[in-house]
Amino acid sequence: MVTDHILLESSRFILNSTGVAGLFGGEEAVASIALVHVFEGRRWFGWYNSPGSYIMGMRFNRLARSAVPSLSRDKREHVQTDLASLFEYHGQKGPKFRAVHSGTTFQETGHLAALFMKECTESHAIRIEGRETQPVSVTIANLDYVPLHEVFPTLHRRRAPFYAGVPIVVSMSTCVVCGWYGEWYSFSVILFGIIVSGISCLVIGSGTFRFTHPEPAPGSPPGDGILGCDEGVVLLKGQEGAVNAVTRGRFSLLFECKDARRSVRFIRMCSVILVIQAVAQLILVPQSTLFGQLMFVVSVAVSWLYNLWLWSIDKEKVQRDLLMKVLHKPRLTKYILGTRTSMVIFVLLALDMDDPEDVINFLLPPNTKAWQIWKAAVIKRLRNHEKLRFDASDWDDSSLLEGERQMLKTLFKDAQHAYEGFDLYREQILPCSKLQ
Repeated sequence: MVTDHILLESSRFILNSTGVAGLFGGEEAVASIALVHVFEGRRWFGWYNSPGSYIMGMRFNRLARSAVPSLSRDKREHVQTDLASLFEYHGQKGPKFRAVHSGTTFQETGHLAALFMKECTESHAIRIEGRETQPVSVTIANLDYVPLHEVFPTLHRRRAPFYAGVPIVVSMSTCVVCGWYGEWYSFSVILFGIIVSGISCLVIGSGTFRFTHPEPAPGSPPGDGILGCDEGVVLLKGQEGAVNAVTRGRFSLLFECKDARRSVRFIRMCSVILVIQAVAQLILVPQSTLFGQLMFVVSVAVSWLYNLWLWSIDKEKVQRDLLMKVLHKPRLTKYILGTRTSMVIFVLLALDMDDPEDVINFLLPPNTKAWQIWKAAVIKRLRNHEKLRFDASDWDDSSLLEGERQMLKTLFKDAQHAYEGFDLYREQILPCSKLQ
């Protein structure tokens, strides 16, 4: 039914189409698409007139260009895409990693290692008494669970579908109202926006959010290693496969179909129609009366507010939650030590190694005579699994200058304080320690 009277028909005011297009950017719209794979069921709730279609179209095009064929373990053909091209999931590099048993060293690790470090940084800390210069943290991560080579994690957010209903209802309502009053330009633009947004969500949502990591070779030694930077280190304790999940794991988007190239064509199709939507808005909206333009703005504004809410969600925290879910929420225990020397001793005690020389040289490269004396005394006691107790005979070396002897005494005191602090929490860290 079409009425004869159109609201605001006599008004001569016309909204500036360029201004309307510039009011709402695409970053918020991209954020709404980025969470399609993370929140279960989100792919079915994209049927609203979303703004920012031009930027979304460009991102979809980048996603299609990143697609490469992939074979799963069941030998079925897939297409794997790089999430960084759309969602910037790989924007960080992780810190240096040293495997203490094999001696393997990675000068930098991947994005997931950086996320894991961030998770450890926000853990509750236990302070160890002792001299303090520049506090350094030691987080002991017990990776008891070895993830499968391929995992498809999701998060449950009950509120997301409920909130998505608001822009859907508003977009549908404004579309119906425009048709009721014969505002066919605005009607067609809003309807086209609803269809394009819904199809885009379905196409991207047909992909599966995937976590993968390389499997270790049979007979590999334990994967215990040190992941760290200047502010602190994380001691990864577990099997090689569990440690690989942190240091070499990655997120990707996997599309499964009979014809692998079909998924890429669908993504490219979405890219094209999203750009067409942006052009159609610029051309057709000014052809409507003020009432039709207002209906269009209302639909876009409400959709933008919903996208803004999704954009405000901490996506790094979402990724960290997914990673911790994959790892089955490992137990993280964080300690704060006053000096780097104390931190090194604490790490060596937690590792409980028979020969810690390589690790101590890795963590403390200085090799002056005073440092050599200190390292030799510490290594000797650790090899014999003795208590780290020191007296004047350890630092009173006549070949050293007075200042060097004072420094050596301070270093030995740091080591002893670290040992005493470790001894307080030994049962939590090493239930079966070799130390006396």
